[in-house]
Amino acid sequence: MGPDQLPTNPDVDLRVARQRAELRRGTRSLLATIAAGGVLGAVVRYGLSVAWPHAPGEFPWSTFVTNVTGCLLIGVLMVLITEAWTAHRLVRPFLGVGILGGYTTFSTYAVDIQQAVAAGHPRIALVYLAGTLAAALAAVYTGINLTRLATGSRPRRKEHR
Repeated sequence: MGPDQLPTNPDVDLRVARQRAELRRGTRSLLATIAAGGVLGAVVRYGLSVAWPHAPGEFPWSTFVTNVTGCLLIGVLMVLITEAWTAHRLVRPFLGVGILGGYTTFSTYAVDIQQAVAAGHPRIALVYLAGTLAAALAAVYTGINLTRLATGSRPRRKEHR
């Protein structure tokens, strides 16, 4: 899949004055939408970390699964809202930035790596470091392709301006 086949959101071109002006309208509703989604995503992530804890020297499966499933879902979401559906302007901020942004946790990923190294488990840290990146990228790719297959959507051709 080349860069022209990745789902993009055409409503975010800051080179277009009208689209830049949209950023000034509805800021409160946008921030409230993102915050509400972020709370939901963070609660789910926290629940997973409590249900599936790990010591600093163990592989952090809950964080790994959280980040990989979040990446899969962002691939699904972007195809749905840019290729398959016409979405309300707050759907992407609520689901993508809010819920999935609160759900995924690449800051905890970095802390988990540091803690594994500090606990004397550099191999676990390295496997986790590389494995999460590879699995997250593969998950986005998989989410995009499976959603396109399920919806019959195709990448939109970019307009040259």
